[in-house]
Amino acid sequence: MTQPPEILRAAQIERWNDEADVIVVGMGIAGACAALEAQRAGADVLVIERASAGGGASALSSGIFYLGGGTAVQQAAGYEDTPQAMYDFLMANGVSPDAEIIRAFCDGCVEHFDWLEAEGVPFERSYFPGKAVFLTTTTCLMSTGNEKVWPYREIAKPAPRGHKVAREGENAGSLAMEALLARCAEAKLRTHFDSQVTALVIDDDGRVVGVRYRKTGEDRFARAARGVILSTGGYNMNKELLAAHMPHMLGNSEPLGVPYNDGAGILLGQSAGAATQSMSGVIATASFYPPSQLIKGILVNTRGERFVAEDSYHGRTAAFITEQPGRKAYLILDSEIFAYPELTDFSHHTLVDGWETIEEMEAGLALPPGSLQRTLGDYNRHAENGEDPLLHKHPEWIKPLTAAPYAAFDVSFNKSVYLFITLGGLKTNARTEVVGVDGAVVPGLYAAGACASSVSRDGKDYASGLSLGPGSFFGRVAGRLAASAG
Repeated sequence: MTQPPEILRAAQIERWNDEADVIVVGMGIAGACAALEAQRAGADVLVIERASAGGGASALSSGIFYLGGGTAVQQAAGYEDTPQAMYDFLMANGVSPDAEIIRAFCDGCVEHFDWLEAEGVPFERSYFPGKAVFLTTTTCLMSTGNEKVWPYREIAKPAPRGHKVAREGENAGSLAMEALLARCAEAKLRTHFDSQVTALVIDDDGRVVGVRYRKTGEDRFARAARGVILSTGGYNMNKELLAAHMPHMLGNSEPLGVPYNDGAGILLGQSAGAATQSMSGVIATASFYPPSQLIKGILVNTRGERFVAEDSYHGRTAAFITEQPGRKAYLILDSEIFAYPELTDFSHHTLVDGWETIEEMEAGLALPPGSLQRTLGDYNRHAENGEDPLLHKHPEWIKPLTAAPYAAFDVSFNKSVYLFITLGGLKTNARTEVVGVDGAVVPGLYAAGACASSVSRDGKDYASGLSLGPGSFFGRVAGRLAASAG
């Protein structure tokens, strides 16, 4: 499925089966937040969801919300953060960042955190000082991005912005969705489950005024008096779209999400003339840490050269690995920091071997003669002074690698199962209005969540929480705006 569905004209519809002011398509975190805010703004809301219940991929996530600007959790942990510092970082770290989208998100983060807590999403006033991919405890605040990576740490004062929901285990996102769906139930939001939207309906002026959806084998039509909000998730389960936009993700990689993350909302938007952007954007990861001591090693490619600061966020590191010759890379360790990577559920990384000398390791990895010796020689010479003039790894992760024996893990793209989600989607503005290929907004159509290209657009600028954070935030924006449309 790669082609947009047909677009229907309102004049073609003989009978409408239902009607609402606002129709929300999809009930993950963006859809649930959109529906709540639209109803509270006075709109009659109808939610149409393909699954038998709400939750989507958000309910399977690790439950990290990227939020900052001075949240109550940040303050409790003793961190001073401001919307401006957050904005400066996201703009500097971003790949083709949209200043208006990022500004709106940063300026509204503190209020949004308070809103989430008021809706019953629990966050502890606790802090994890180390470096991890995710937490299985209820500890809340942690650093999840590249804030302390050069040059960003010099552009904006670093602050931890990952806020994990207070549930133990790897899928704390389920608790966030339970809380929000409970609010939806209390609000008596009208919902059609097991229902797939298959087409948008436009009027003679080109305004989106409804949808066609299929339920129990029957096509039905629902009119939207004020607007339609698409919140259907990404497209990492659509092999045809992946082949078109990022064929390297087919094969030795594993999509994270639910079966309905097939890009249906993106294609629906395109049918109405919507533009897409960053469709090759992906966050893929097979993190070599924890344990965090492995960050003190170095990563080299098949030329024996370093190519990324090892203290980068694991998604940034993965993005750089995919750019290396043959998408191959090795993690080099000495005996003082050697350990096996802890994330083994998806066969992350293989120990190649151990060697008594760097020369033997260089030959064992089939690297160009003298290359690894030069790389380690340069690295160790500066590491003696806690410096890394080549890639500027943070001093806390720098040590000379001089304690034999040495070891190497193969962290190549084809030697680990990389887990991934897509970041591209419908082009929207900061108001969540869908932007057409002609540069004008598509009237009556809004998008939020993973079907929209939002704050993060590339693995190099992603941070854990930049799905749930902006998804829930801009879901609320879409709900309020659609409800106010005349």
